[in-house]
Amino acid sequence: MHRHSKFTISLAAALTLGTAALAETDLDIKFAGALEFSDDGTLFVGDSITGAIYAFEMPATGGAEQIVPSSIANIDAKIGELLGVGPAAIQINDIAAHPVSNDVYISVTRIGNLVSQPAIVVVSQDQSLRLLDLSALEFQKQALNEFPDGEITFNGRSGGMGPAMPRDTAKTAVPLSTLAIMDMEYYKGELFVAGVATDNFLSSLRRISYPFDGSQSVSNVEMYHIAHDQYESRAPIRAMSIQEIDGEPQLIAAYTCSPIVLVPLSEIEDGAKISARTIMDYGNGQPLDMIAYNHQSPFGGEAQPSLFVTSNARSPQLIPISGLQDAKAVTHEDFGRGPKLDDNPLMPFGPVGQHVMFEGVPLHMDLVGGGFFVSVNRDAYTGSLNLDTNPAWFPSRIHNLLAEFDFPQYQPDPSRTQ
Repeated sequence: MHRHSKFTISLAAALTLGTAALAETDLDIKFAGALEFSDDGTLFVGDSITGAIYAFEMPATGGAEQIVPSSIANIDAKIGELLGVGPAAIQINDIAAHPVSNDVYISVTRIGNLVSQPAIVVVSQDQSLRLLDLSALEFQKQALNEFPDGEITFNGRSGGMGPAMPRDTAKTAVPLSTLAIMDMEYYKGELFVAGVATDNFLSSLRRISYPFDGSQSVSNVEMYHIAHDQYESRAPIRAMSIQEIDGEPQLIAAYTCSPIVLVPLSEIEDGAKISARTIMDYGNGQPLDMIAYNHQSPFGGEAQPSLFVTSNARSPQLIPISGLQDAKAVTHEDFGRGPKLDDNPLMPFGPVGQHVMFEGVPLHMDLVGGGFFVSVNRDAYTGSLNLDTNPAWFPSRIHNLLAEFDFPQYQPDPSRTQ
């Protein structure tokens, strides 16, 4: 149902948006998690607490005439200052770049006064920050079917590395429902949503038409996990993209520890039990973002349609789409039995492309302006959390690297011995 808030609150009120303010509007969002934009700039926000997806009509304005490399240090502290809390009370959940304005939208959770409150911060190309006043925007809401029970939590474990520590057992307080909306992909008038649902077959794919009409399909997904050597139907897809593979549109999906699978869109139907085709595994870790872009080398050659995958435990991975064409699907019969670590000769397995140098730890990332990546990343030396914009062909800062090029005696003459 299409709605408009009953009144527009001021920025000062927005900065203290809480239960009372939400009650006075028709907007009941309680968590700003996964973000996605449609081609014309509609912003989709996943709320894994209320079990709904919100679509906000974002005014489309012209973007910056030219995007240039930039860096905003301590972005968490700057967001905290905007919201009136310290950086320790800020949790960044996702980022997405507006396809028209090129502004960067950051979904955050702010923790204070014994309650957690959602917020979305907008960073312009001039590096200014502002809080998005959601209550002033037209929006639609789509509640999720088969939303998991919020009372069911995860098990705590130490990974076999000695007794469990508090950070390990803290998982026992995390509800399964927090994984209900892990990633969203907009494609030709539909929103594809990965996460967990009810039932023993937790891993799910939702297919929702936009504008929302109240209907949705829910499919369950099983895949063969090479590293774990088992068929899995619980852990959800973490990051995904839709591309044409083998002559048809297919969902390319990455899981934790970190198989890549293919699912034809034609198989994503309500009630379907899907057997995803596992074609590769790029090693242990948890994928965060999968970004489709044209990889263009500065040294010439044709641009190559590619995927850029970030992980919380390894360098980014560049996967050419061409490497996924005619890829062989694998099962347990293609490997020796038993779990496999990264030092196993078979791991990583498949057309994995290549690791990309990234100084520091890249976390959430998106494509901005077609030729740049904007990323939230942790500095390897200072530990600061930064928001960096860099060319897609070299998406990293090099401020912590002292190389031959930095010496005062260096001369850029390739024919001369240095």
